[in-house]
Amino acid sequence: MKTILITGCSSGYGLETARHFHDAGWTVIATMRTPRPDLLPRSDRMRVIALDVTDASSIASAFDEAGPIDVLVNNAGVGLIGTLEGASLLKAREVFETNTFGVMATVQAILPQFRARRSGAIVNITSTVAMAPFPMASIYTASKTAVVGFSESLAHELAAFDIAIRLVEPGYGPTTRFAANSDLSLEDAIHPAYAAFAEPIIAGFSAPGLTTAPSDVAEAVWDAVHDTTGRFRFPAGPDAVALSHAR
Repeated sequence: MKTILITGCSSGYGLETARHFHDAGWTVIATMRTPRPDLLPRSDRMRVIALDVTDASSIASAFDEAGPIDVLVNNAGVGLIGTLEGASLLKAREVFETNTFGVMATVQAILPQFRARRSGAIVNITSTVAMAPFPMASIYTASKTAVVGFSESLAHELAAFDIAIRLVEPGYGPTTRFAANSDLSLEDAIHPAYAAFAEPIIAGFSAPGLTTAPSDVAEAVWDAVHDTTGRFRFPAGPDAVALSHAR
């Protein structure tokens, strides 16, 4: 029986991915900053533990508690919508601490056991903004694009130890709490000079069209974990798949 550790399981993609792997017979370690066991099935194959990817001591404690795992899924992330002039660099650093440095920290923490066993898989959940950046998300796009480059480079290092690294690339997920951790209202995040420019873009977020559901991401993570072809990118959701084909 294999074990998977997933970050950011309190909602959205992480929560659905934890449920998906549990239902398929895996042992799941669902992590979140504030543990909520009530969100997940009660089972001896489901463990919920605390993990804040921006805190080195929290990462160390979580991995000690988790024990040996076979797969690490880096899902924890925060969103930020707004113009660059409307955001502080402090907020930009907060986004990078979770979306980029948090990924690097958890990967660094898991590599010794993967390397010792010469096996293991890492799935980093990024975003289609790294394929096709859209306006009003420059900081978020930069944080996710950095993870893509990090993963591509790291793949060369890990191949020598038979450790797989994969990217899952969700499209637009209207059901996710994209900016839930932002202390800025949307109005505050848009510099007044950009108001006319921003209005149709914001309206477009709620327009009908192809979108990504949490189940799409869970299925893409499943495919990435079980892939034996060496494939690196796994778009998740019909909008992501269409964008990938267009590229």
